[in-house]
Amino acid sequence: MHALKKHRPLRRVTLAAATTVTGFVLLLSLKPHTAPTVAQATSSAGQSQSPSRSPSSGSTSGSSSAGSSGSTKSTATKTVTGDTVQTRWGPVQVRVTLKNGKITDVTAVSYPSDNPRDQEINSYALPQLRREALAAQSAQIDSVSGATYTSDGYQQSLQSALDSAGL
Repeated sequence: MHALKKHRPLRRVTLAAATTVTGFVLLLSLKPHTAPTVAQATSSAGQSQSPSRSPSSGSTSGSSSAGSSGSTKSTATKTVTGDTVQTRWGPVQVRVTLKNGKITDVTAVSYPSDNPRDQEINSYALPQLRREALAAQSAQIDSVSGATYTSDGYQQSLQSALDSAGL
């Protein structure tokens, strides 16, 4: 009977050591927090918006990218698509419509929508970000609580579109 009691402390020590090692490995396997980064232009088939780095014209068909980026107060309506920004939860890309140098419309071209939670978050975040951008007439907008990554990607893509438009 004493022989069994001697082995129990050793089993407890072994179990405690194994649990500690397992917990440590799980802790190290967590992904660190990363800030959103701007995606590099590639020639992949999935990147159909890569020519959008240069301003595209909405109603004027004969303007070149050099000519349209120089004039900020044109009377024509101009539509510019910003860079695709890779966030932790997926890409974010914004299209801006400008008239007379003012932002008249902002549309999210791509945004995270892989799961129901992404769809729920973006159903309230994207309209709020659009309202903020139209009111501010710039990319200096507040982030939406609960949609920080999407907000940061939205701001970066909006700023790149405005930079491409020459604003």
